[in-house]
Amino acid sequence: MSAPQKKFIDVDKVLREKAPGLRKWMPGFVLSWLKRKLHEQQINIAMELLKDTNGLDFNKKGLDYLGAKTVSLNTQNVPKHERIIVASNHPLGGLDGMALIKEVGEIRTDVRFFVNDMLLSFKNYTGVFAGINKVGSTSASSLRSMEDILNSNDAVLIFPAGLVSRKIKGKIVDLTWKKSFVTQAIDHKRFIVPTFIEGENSKFFYRFANFRKFIGIKVNIEMLFLPDEMFKQKGQTIKIHFGKPFDPSILHLGLSHRAWAAEIKKYIYSKEFRKGIDFPEYMKLQGLSAK
Repeated sequence: MSAPQKKFIDVDKVLREKAPGLRKWMPGFVLSWLKRKLHEQQINIAMELLKDTNGLDFNKKGLDYLGAKTVSLNTQNVPKHERIIVASNHPLGGLDGMALIKEVGEIRTDVRFFVNDMLLSFKNYTGVFAGINKVGSTSASSLRSMEDILNSNDAVLIFPAGLVSRKIKGKIVDLTWKKSFVTQAIDHKRFIVPTFIEGENSKFFYRFANFRKFIGIKVNIEMLFLPDEMFKQKGQTIKIHFGKPFDPSILHLGLSHRAWAAEIKKYIYSKEFRKGIDFPEYMKLQGLSAK
Protein backbone atom coordinates (compact mmCIF):
# COMPACT_ATOMS: atom_id res chain seq x y z
CA MET A 1 0.00 0.00 0.00
CA SER A 2 1.40 3.39 -0.99
CA ALA A 3 1.54 6.32 1.39
CA PRO A 4 -1.38 8.78 1.25
CA GLN A 5 -0.83 12.11 -0.50
CA LYS A 6 -1.75 14.16 2.59
CA LYS A 7 0.77 13.50 5.34
CA PHE A 8 -0.05 13.56 9.04
CA ILE A 9 3.66 13.20 9.74
CA ASP A 10 6.22 14.75 7.37
CA VAL A 11 9.69 14.31 8.86
CA ASP A 12 11.45 16.18 6.06
CA LYS A 13 9.09 19.17 6.34
CA VAL A 14 9.43 19.35 10.12
CA LEU A 15 13.23 19.33 9.87
CA ARG A 16 13.24 22.02 7.18
CA GLU A 17 10.97 24.25 9.27
CA LYS A 18 12.28 23.56 12.78
CA ALA A 19 15.93 22.68 12.17
CA PRO A 20 16.97 23.91 8.71
CA GLY A 21 20.67 23.84 9.57
CA LEU A 22 20.48 20.21 10.66
CA ARG A 23 18.39 19.26 7.61
CA LYS A 24 20.89 20.91 5.25
CA TRP A 25 23.70 18.83 6.77
CA MET A 26 21.73 15.60 7.00
CA PRO A 27 22.61 12.94 4.37
CA GLY A 28 19.73 11.31 2.54
CA PHE A 29 20.33 7.91 4.11
CA VAL A 30 20.07 9.42 7.61
CA LEU A 31 16.76 11.07 6.69
CA SER A 32 15.48 7.75 5.31
CA TRP A 33 16.58 5.96 8.50
CA LEU A 34 14.81 8.56 10.64
CA LYS A 35 11.61 8.20 8.61
CA ARG A 36 11.71 4.43 9.12
CA LYS A 37 12.34 4.78 12.85
CA LEU A 38 9.43 7.20 13.17
CA HIS A 39 7.28 4.92 10.97
CA GLU A 40 6.23 7.93 8.91
CA GLN A 41 4.58 5.93 6.13
CA GLN A 42 2.75 3.46 8.39
CA ILE A 43 1.38 6.19 10.64
CA ASN A 44 0.25 8.26 7.66
CA ILE A 45 -1.52 5.24 6.16
CA ALA A 46 -3.24 4.53 9.48
CA MET A 47 -4.37 8.14 9.88
CA GLU A 48 -5.78 8.11 6.36
CA LEU A 49 -7.65 4.85 6.98
CA LEU A 50 -9.08 6.10 10.27
CA LYS A 51 -9.64 9.74 9.30
CA ASP A 52 -13.42 9.50 9.72
CA THR A 53 -13.34 7.97 13.21
CA ASN A 54 -12.97 9.81 16.48
CA GLY A 55 -12.68 9.38 20.22
CA LEU A 56 -13.04 5.93 21.73
CA ASP A 57 -13.84 4.38 18.35
CA PHE A 58 -10.66 5.81 16.81
CA ASN A 59 -8.66 4.57 19.79
CA LYS A 60 -10.01 1.01 19.50
CA LYS A 61 -9.45 0.85 15.75
CA GLY A 62 -5.96 2.27 16.22
CA LEU A 63 -5.12 -0.58 18.60
CA ASP A 64 -6.52 -3.05 16.08
CA TYR A 65 -4.36 -1.53 13.34
CA LEU A 66 -1.30 -1.88 15.55
CA GLY A 67 -2.19 -5.49 16.32
CA ALA A 68 -2.20 -4.92 20.09
CA LYS A 69 -4.60 -6.57 22.51
CA THR A 70 -5.62 -5.45 25.98
CA VAL A 71 -6.88 -7.14 29.11
CA SER A 72 -7.71 -5.66 32.50
CA LEU A 73 -7.99 -7.10 35.99
CA ASN A 74 -10.38 -5.90 38.71
CA THR A 75 -12.49 -3.66 36.50
CA GLN A 76 -15.00 -3.51 39.36
CA ASN A 77 -12.55 -1.09 40.97
CA VAL A 78 -13.36 1.55 38.35
CA PRO A 79 -16.52 3.38 39.52
CA LYS A 80 -19.07 3.82 36.74
CA HIS A 81 -20.39 7.22 37.78
CA GLU A 82 -18.29 8.82 40.53
CA ARG A 83 -15.63 11.46 39.96
CA ILE A 84 -12.31 9.66 39.61
CA ILE A 85 -8.68 10.16 38.66
CA VAL A 86 -7.07 7.02 37.25
CA ALA A 87 -3.35 7.41 38.02
CA SER A 88 -1.08 4.91 36.29
CA ASN A 89 2.53 4.09 35.54
CA HIS A 90 3.72 4.74 31.97
CA PRO A 91 5.82 1.77 30.78
CA LEU A 92 5.43 1.94 26.99
CA GLY A 93 5.07 5.55 25.88
CA GLY A 94 2.09 5.16 23.55
CA LEU A 95 0.21 1.90 23.51
CA ASP A 96 -0.20 1.95 27.28
CA GLY A 97 -2.23 5.15 27.02
CA MET A 98 -4.35 3.72 24.22
CA ALA A 99 -4.89 0.53 26.24
CA LEU A 100 -5.93 2.52 29.31
CA ILE A 101 -8.40 4.58 27.27
CA LYS A 102 -9.89 1.40 25.81
CA GLU A 103 -10.27 -0.45 29.10
CA VAL A 104 -11.74 2.47 31.05
CA GLY A 105 -13.83 3.39 27.99
CA GLU A 106 -15.51 -0.01 28.13
CA ILE A 107 -16.67 0.77 31.66
CA ARG A 108 -17.70 4.39 31.10
CA THR A 109 -17.59 6.62 28.04
CA ASP A 110 -16.82 9.96 29.72
CA VAL A 111 -13.06 9.45 29.45
CA ARG A 112 -10.67 12.41 29.47
CA PHE A 113 -6.89 11.99 29.33
CA PHE A 114 -4.48 14.71 30.51
CA VAL A 115 -1.60 14.43 28.03
CA ASN A 116 1.43 16.29 26.70
CA ASP A 117 -0.03 19.14 24.65
CA MET A 118 1.98 18.03 21.60
CA LEU A 119 -0.47 15.11 21.34
CA LEU A 120 -3.33 17.52 20.69
CA SER A 121 -2.29 17.39 17.03
CA PHE A 122 -4.16 14.06 16.98
CA LYS A 123 -7.50 15.71 16.19
CA ASN A 124 -9.23 12.31 16.22
CA TYR A 125 -8.74 12.36 20.00
CA THR A 126 -10.60 15.67 20.40
CA GLY A 127 -13.01 15.18 23.27
CA VAL A 128 -10.65 12.69 24.94
CA PHE A 129 -7.31 14.51 25.19
CA ALA A 130 -6.70 17.63 27.27
CA GLY A 131 -3.24 19.15 26.96
CA ILE A 132 -0.56 19.79 29.58
CA ASN A 133 2.66 21.55 28.58
CA LYS A 134 5.52 19.34 29.78
CA VAL A 135 8.24 21.82 28.79
CA GLY A 136 7.04 25.36 29.37
CA SER A 137 3.93 26.77 31.00
CA THR A 138 0.46 25.48 30.24
CA SER A 139 -1.68 28.05 28.39
CA ALA A 140 -4.56 29.81 30.12
CA SER A 141 -7.07 28.17 27.77
CA SER A 142 -5.67 24.71 28.53
CA LEU A 143 -5.82 25.42 32.26
CA ARG A 144 -9.46 26.49 31.92
CA SER A 145 -10.24 23.34 29.94
CA MET A 146 -8.60 21.15 32.59
CA GLU A 147 -10.45 22.99 35.36
CA ASP A 148 -13.77 22.49 33.55
CA ILE A 149 -13.04 18.78 33.20
CA LEU A 150 -12.06 18.45 36.86
CA ASN A 151 -15.30 20.20 37.86
CA SER A 152 -17.31 17.76 35.75
CA ASN A 153 -18.11 14.11 36.48
CA ASP A 154 -15.84 12.87 33.67
CA ALA A 155 -13.29 10.16 34.40
CA VAL A 156 -9.78 11.66 34.29
CA LEU A 157 -6.80 9.52 33.25
CA ILE A 158 -3.23 10.60 33.88
CA PHE A 159 0.36 9.38 33.80
CA PRO A 160 1.77 11.33 36.79
CA ALA A 161 5.38 10.71 35.71
CA GLY A 162 4.76 12.55 32.45
CA LEU A 163 7.55 10.56 30.78
CA VAL A 164 7.86 6.91 29.84
CA SER A 165 9.40 4.51 32.38
CA ARG A 166 13.14 3.89 32.41
CA LYS A 167 15.28 0.93 33.47
CA ILE A 168 16.81 1.79 36.85
CA LYS A 169 18.92 -0.77 38.71
CA GLY A 170 17.61 -3.49 36.44
CA LYS A 171 13.92 -2.70 36.94
CA ILE A 172 11.45 -0.90 34.67
CA VAL A 173 10.08 1.93 36.80
CA ASP A 174 8.53 5.34 36.39
CA LEU A 175 10.45 8.51 37.02
CA THR A 176 9.20 10.83 39.78
CA TRP A 177 5.42 11.19 39.91
CA LYS A 178 4.29 14.83 39.79
CA LYS A 179 2.08 15.96 42.66
CA SER A 180 -0.63 17.60 40.50
CA PHE A 181 -2.98 14.58 40.44
CA VAL A 182 -2.99 14.47 44.26
CA THR A 183 -3.79 18.19 44.45
CA GLN A 184 -6.51 17.84 41.81
CA ALA A 185 -8.07 14.84 43.55
CA ILE A 186 -8.20 16.65 46.89
CA ASP A 187 -9.40 19.99 45.51
CA HIS A 188 -12.09 18.44 43.32
CA LYS A 189 -13.10 15.58 45.63
CA ARG A 190 -12.16 12.87 43.14
CA PHE A 191 -11.51 9.28 44.15
CA ILE A 192 -8.07 8.05 43.07
CA VAL A 193 -7.90 4.72 41.23
CA PRO A 194 -4.26 3.55 41.49
CA THR A 195 -3.40 1.59 38.36
CA PHE A 196 -0.51 -0.54 37.14
CA ILE A 197 0.16 -1.38 33.48
CA GLU A 198 2.46 -4.27 32.63
CA GLY A 199 4.92 -3.78 29.79
CA GLU A 200 8.41 -2.81 28.74
CA ASN A 201 10.18 -1.42 25.72
CA SER A 202 13.17 -2.95 23.94
CA LYS A 203 16.62 -3.32 25.51
CA PHE A 204 17.88 -0.85 22.90
CA PHE A 205 15.53 1.86 24.20
CA TYR A 206 16.74 1.58 27.79
CA ARG A 207 20.40 1.24 26.84
CA PHE A 208 20.18 4.31 24.63
CA ALA A 209 18.44 6.29 27.40
CA ASN A 210 21.08 5.31 29.94
CA PHE A 211 23.91 6.08 27.50
CA ARG A 212 22.41 9.48 26.69
CA LYS A 213 22.25 10.25 30.40
CA PHE A 214 25.78 8.91 30.97
CA ILE A 215 27.35 11.24 28.40
CA GLY A 216 25.52 14.23 29.86
CA ILE A 217 22.88 14.96 27.21
CA LYS A 218 19.84 16.36 29.03
CA VAL A 219 17.36 16.23 26.14
CA ASN A 220 15.36 12.98 26.14
CA ILE A 221 16.26 12.14 22.54
CA GLU A 222 15.31 8.49 23.10
CA MET A 223 11.70 9.69 22.78
CA LEU A 224 12.30 9.71 19.02
CA PHE A 225 12.28 5.93 19.15
CA LEU A 226 8.87 5.59 20.83
CA PRO A 227 6.96 5.15 17.53
CA ASP A 228 9.34 2.31 16.69
CA GLU A 229 8.80 0.83 20.15
CA MET A 230 5.05 1.05 19.61
CA PHE A 231 5.19 -0.97 16.41
CA LYS A 232 7.44 -3.52 18.09
CA GLN A 233 4.54 -4.32 20.45
CA LYS A 234 2.52 -5.82 17.58
CA GLY A 235 0.80 -9.00 18.71
CA GLN A 236 1.42 -8.28 22.39
CA THR A 237 -1.26 -8.19 25.09
CA ILE A 238 -1.17 -5.21 27.44
CA LYS A 239 -2.39 -6.12 30.92
CA ILE A 240 -3.83 -3.47 33.22
CA HIS A 241 -4.36 -3.88 36.97
CA PHE A 242 -6.92 -1.53 38.56
CA GLY A 243 -6.49 -0.99 42.30
CA LYS A 244 -9.31 -0.18 44.69
CA PRO A 245 -10.39 3.48 44.59
CA PHE A 246 -9.77 5.56 47.68
CA ASP A 247 -10.95 8.90 49.00
CA PRO A 248 -8.09 11.46 48.87
CA SER A 249 -9.31 12.93 52.16
CA ILE A 250 -7.20 10.21 53.85
CA LEU A 251 -4.03 11.93 52.60
CA HIS A 252 -2.97 13.85 55.67
CA LEU A 253 -0.39 13.40 58.48
CA GLY A 254 1.43 16.55 57.44
CA LEU A 255 2.92 14.96 54.33
CA SER A 256 3.17 17.13 51.23
CA HIS A 257 1.26 16.36 48.05
CA ARG A 258 4.60 15.50 46.46
CA ALA A 259 5.28 12.97 49.22
CA TRP A 260 1.85 11.38 48.80
CA ALA A 261 2.40 11.10 45.03
CA ALA A 262 5.63 9.21 45.78
CA GLU A 263 3.79 6.90 48.22
CA ILE A 264 1.07 6.09 45.67
CA LYS A 265 3.72 5.40 43.04
CA LYS A 266 5.53 3.06 45.44
CA TYR A 267 2.22 1.35 46.22
CA ILE A 268 1.39 0.35 42.63
CA TYR A 269 4.76 -1.41 42.34
CA SER A 270 4.31 -3.24 45.65
CA LYS A 271 3.39 -6.85 46.36
CA GLU A 272 0.53 -5.50 48.51
CA PHE A 273 -1.04 -3.90 45.43
CA ARG A 274 -0.89 -7.20 43.53
CA LYS A 275 -2.53 -8.96 46.50
CA GLY A 276 -5.49 -6.57 46.35
CA ILE A 277 -4.66 -4.67 49.54
CA ASP A 278 -6.11 -1.18 49.25
CA PHE A 279 -4.10 2.00 49.75
CA PRO A 280 -5.43 2.88 53.23
CA GLU A 281 -4.45 -0.58 54.50
CA TYR A 282 -1.10 -0.28 52.73
CA MET A 283 -0.55 3.00 54.57
CA LYS A 284 -1.09 1.25 57.89
CA LEU A 285 1.43 -1.43 56.92
CA GLN A 286 3.89 1.38 56.18
CA GLY A 287 3.30 2.89 59.60
CA LEU A 288 0.91 5.58 58.35
CA SER A 289 -2.66 5.70 59.65
CA ALA A 290 -5.73 6.89 57.75
CA LYS A 291 -8.27 9.20 59.36
